[in-house]
Amino acid sequence: MMGDGLGAFGGMGLGMLWGALVWVAIIALLVWAVIAFTGPRPHADETPPEILKRRFALGEISEAEFEQAKRRLA
Repeated sequence: MMGDGLGAFGGMGLGMLWGALVWVAIIALLVWAVIAFTGPRPHADETPPEILKRRFALGEISEAEFEQAKRRLA
């Protein structure tokens, strides 16, 4: 009998496909990393009191937590 039973994806063809997929994944990861670490940082120029007020306004912290943190910052 001839052939190895892998058909069109036999031997080197399947390896080349996986190799190409690995390179695509590596390039995508590098692009993501560059964008993630060099992009604008939201709220980067906020002072601690401004951050505290924003978190309270968004409901992330309770009024008691807000007052306690405000006293600590003063």
